Amino acid sequence: MSESAAASRPSSGVTLQRLATVSVVVPTYKEAANIPTLLERLAAVRETHGLDMEVLIMDDNSRDGSVEEVQKFGAPWVKIVVRTENRGLSPAVTQGLYEATKEVVLVMDADLSHPPEKIPELLHELEGGADFVIGSRYTPGGSTNDDWGFLRWLNSRIATLLARPLTSAHDPMAGFFAMRRARLEGVTLNAIGYKIGLELIVKCNLVRVSEVPIHFLDRVRGESKLTLGEQLRYLQHLRRLYIHKFGGWSELVQFAVVGSSGIIVNLVVLRALVELGVSSNIAVAVAIGVSMISNFFLNRRFTFSHARGESIVMQFLGFTAACALGAVLNYVVTLWVKRAAPSLPLEVAALAGVAAGLILNFLTNRYLVFKRKHYRSQGAA
Repeated sequence: MSESAAASRPSSGVTLQRLATVSVVVPTYKEAANIPTLLERLAAVRETHGLDMEVLIMDDNSRDGSVEEVQKFGAPWVKIVVRTENRGLSPAVTQGLYEATKEVVLVMDADLSHPPEKIPELLHELEGGADFVIGSRYTPGGSTNDDWGFLRWLNSRIATLLARPLTSAHDPMAGFFAMRRARLEGVTLNAIGYKIGLELIVKCNLVRVSEVPIHFLDRVRGESKLTLGEQLRYLQHLRRLYIHKFGGWSELVQFAVVGSSGIIVNLVVLRALVELGVSSNIAVAVAIGVSMISNFFLNRRFTFSHARGESIVMQFLGFTAACALGAVLNYVVTLWVKRAAPSLPLEVAALAGVAAGLILNFLTNRYLVFKRKHYRSQGAA
């Protein structure tokens, strides 16, 4: 049997001992064409395995006949909730999770890309001690349609790589997952974008993550909700989760990334000015100034976003002074290392100076220039 076939076959051989009670949360927007087929397949799984299953269709006011399709299906265990405020994929899932009543909550898409027949396997993994179970495209045995395309595959892989410090799961981007509802108690969710599963892993401290291979199908009807805007929101979401999990260390990394971007800005501006015939002395000075301004605004917007309400003029002056102190320390440490170890290449001494200057620059900015007036717990990130 091929891996693709194995990942999409019904789980009729799975015997559930305890976790036979599950709330299936399905966020939807204009999925009326897919709802009847999805409910029929869920009904078959429910009957075959004797599941105490409820299905919550969390619809973002589609007005496309979704309500009528659920009513036509006529099952008391299926409920559709029409959401008219705070619409979006993650808010829809979050509301569904909190409205669920069963022991296990399971999230899946309505576009038939996730096989309902795999639900018993996900529940079986929870019975085996897993905290969180993913219907995975990328774990051994998982697969996607051959016509996915390189760019779509690359986009998914990059998104997964960016999440690697948060979890070792092969497919943390998946929208098909299950967990015990009790793990949600006392947890505040504020996911943005479309990757709430990753938020649950981090915020609920779900360490034992298991993955069940599935064959991920492309949607046949309807349109994909994955837009460029959703992907940008994913990056913003990642930043929040990094801060939540790693605290000040994540700010240091962001500060270093912004500093690296400043090098690129410096070089681009310098090259442009030289090509325009500007003298080297002036070009170097202007490039340094532009890169410093760029670093200031990026740090104010992202690394130290909590302080955006304070005086921008005073912050810029403080940032400039901190950079000057960092530059002086960089210079002193570089010379000291070179004198202390003459056999080391100058580049190694320079790297030590850069590291020292970076740390001083970060500390002065974090605790003096962009200081927090009121500290929050990490859970509020």
